Amino acid sequence: MAFVSHSQRDTNGSYTFSSRPRPVENRSKYREPPSEQTHSNYGNIMYDRRVVRGNTYAQHIIPTAAQLDPSEIQRQQEIRRRAISEKRAREQFISRTPEALQGRKHIDVQTDLYLEELSDVIVATDIECQTDAFLDKPATPLFIPAKSGKDVETQIEEGELFDFDREVQSVLEVLVGKTIEQSLEEVMEEEELACLRATQRAFEELRNNELAEVLRLQEQERRHSKEKERRISQQKEVLKKERETAEKIAARAYTQQYLADLFPAVFTSLRRDGYFYDPVEKDIETNFFPWLTSEVNKSLEKRFTARALLDTIICDVAQNRLEAFKDTQ
Repeated sequence: MAFVSHSQRDTNGSYTFSSRPRPVENRSKYREPPSEQTHSNYGNIMYDRRVVRGNTYAQHIIPTAAQLDPSEIQRQQEIRRRAISEKRAREQFISRTPEALQGRKHIDVQTDLYLEELSDVIVATDIECQTDAFLDKPATPLFIPAKSGKDVETQIEEGELFDFDREVQSVLEVLVGKTIEQSLEEVMEEEELACLRATQRAFEELRNNELAEVLRLQEQERRHSKEKERRISQQKEVLKKERETAEKIAARAYTQQYLADLFPAVFTSLRRDGYFYDPVEKDIETNFFPWLTSEVNKSLEKRFTARALLDTIICDVAQNRLEAFKDTQ
């Protein structure tokens, strides 16, 4: 039952398969015998335009006219016309926005006081199908090849193919060897881990010693830098004091030289202006003379008062006598 088959790819990208026809008994019982000029092309259905791929939920299945009676068709047509008329009536009452200017276009803007999620509602539809039975597959094979060759049988006694006691030795050797090898590896791993821990401890001790030495050197360097700064500041202070002392000495010498001839003239002018005076004389002028003047003024005022009083008395007495004399005449 040798046949030749080959597959090839068409220009549109689909794969095709072809084979030589084979004689089958009672072929006409299930399917018409293919003609000699007929060629069966089998393509990849993934690239067939009749196969729908993707989302089929939004597809509406409309029954055909043959499956509906005339009254149902008329009723559906009436419902469709009524829906179209209602839609047109609603569109007439809706206030529309004026047409956009030339070169511009309108866009949808949400102006409500609350947010609304804008999304397309996908209509979900449940669809099911049932494939037809394979009519070209008979219950019994249509072709049975003729028997060829001689029948031969073989008897295998117990123990000829597998001897457990003898075959299990290699398995046990492998298992025991693997176990011992794993145990040795674990022991070696533990020893290696212990060695690594010891090395790590030694490294940590060395690092701690080095850190302590680094800290000691840093502290020593800090002390040296601090002592250096202190000595520099002291030296700067000494130089500043020496400079100030030299300036003071120079200023004093210049002052003495400048004031050598100034002192006699100043004292002479001050004495002339009365800044230098006799204390007794100053005391007599400022204290005694004002007191003496005030006492003399007081005594003179008493005398003037007594005289005025005496003049008043004499005037009164004279007036009284004059009146008395007038009365006697």
